Amino acid sequence: MKRRVVVTGLGAVTPLGNTVPEFWAGIKAGKVGIGEITKFDTTDYKVKLAAEVKDFTAKERMDFKAAKRMEPFSQYAVAAAKEAFEDAGLDMEKEDPYRTGVVVGSGIGSLQVAEREYEKILSKGPARVNPLMVPLMISNMAAGNISIQLGLKGKCTNVVTACASGTHSIGDAFRAIQYGDADVMLAGGAESCICPLGVAGFTGLTALSTSTDPLRASIPFDKDRDGFVLGEGAGVVVLEEWEHARARGAHIYAEVSGYGATGDAYHITSPAEDGSGAAKAMEIAMEEGGITPSQVDYINAHGTSTHHNDLFETKAIKLALGSAASQVVINSTKSMIGHLLGAAGGVEFITCVKAIQDGFIHQTMGFKNPDEECDLNYALDGPVEKDIHYVLTNSLGFGGHNATLLLKKYGTDAE
Repeated sequence: MKRRVVVTGLGAVTPLGNTVPEFWAGIKAGKVGIGEITKFDTTDYKVKLAAEVKDFTAKERMDFKAAKRMEPFSQYAVAAAKEAFEDAGLDMEKEDPYRTGVVVGSGIGSLQVAEREYEKILSKGPARVNPLMVPLMISNMAAGNISIQLGLKGKCTNVVTACASGTHSIGDAFRAIQYGDADVMLAGGAESCICPLGVAGFTGLTALSTSTDPLRASIPFDKDRDGFVLGEGAGVVVLEEWEHARARGAHIYAEVSGYGATGDAYHITSPAEDGSGAAKAMEIAMEEGGITPSQVDYINAHGTSTHHNDLFETKAIKLALGSAASQVVINSTKSMIGHLLGAAGGVEFITCVKAIQDGFIHQTMGFKNPDEECDLNYALDGPVEKDIHYVLTNSLGFGGHNATLLLKKYGTDAE
């Protein structure tokens, strides 16, 4: 018997604000958190824009000594986790620490450490490398640092599936609670790689937009889209077994009722051209949640603003939802905050929870020129206000990793 899983806490660090209320206010106001890269000199780089986290001071959000032993991706993760933990009203003196765990992923970890320490090897020799280089750099340290800071001794893992890491992490945490491995899980993703290696690497793949206009750089489903905009941040949520949440009087934001995960087995960067892998992930999530395609009110698309993703994801939605695809409202949060890579799924999951709470589907920003092959309702003309009962959120990662979560309004029955 699978146990019910609900969402009881939210935490975020994003290019639109460093808490959930700030982030959601930016979303509702239609702001775009993209601007010129300030973290390094881009003179020799084709790409000039990114979606940076702004005015984040780690020592204001966590223990100063601990923060010094974390790279930005881990700092963002811990800040978001602490916000979610406090939002959920959790008290570890009343919880079994071995029933409270963490699954927070990062697609890359810290490229910045690799840059700095390799430079030291070249200029000063290998003996001068920072003794903490490895624990600063490796991607599992977002989850590890959250566990240490909050005293969570249950299942503590890290999913690394590129751009799908955050969504897979939430899905795995959902499963852990469903099948009795834990009662409470902090889950999501964190990322920070707006640095020379990160920008040069993705530019070499021709994955990034070379636009110099912040309002026309991340333009999902637009005919002129030319790549994604690199973003950074973290999104962490508290998932909880339903009866456990009710017993402690927790505020319940929404219920997680389905999770689909598939592999394209097709190409190292391109999704399957017919959208079949992503479609199957959506189908599995809907089947687990016991709903039909016509019951889906909203899809938060992966929507990266690359030619292949937006075209093939559109095909996937049509394949999964059939005739209902033309009725559902779709948007891309990446039009406002860029692509947070491993953190994208966590922040977009929070966007879905807030959309359910407020009955508000944000506009897909930056759109000007229609693409005849992307012909669904992407909320291009403005926000959509409606009662939302069921939401799908998609993440599709390099390597063919597909993940879909189904959320429902708490108290909604599938019947």
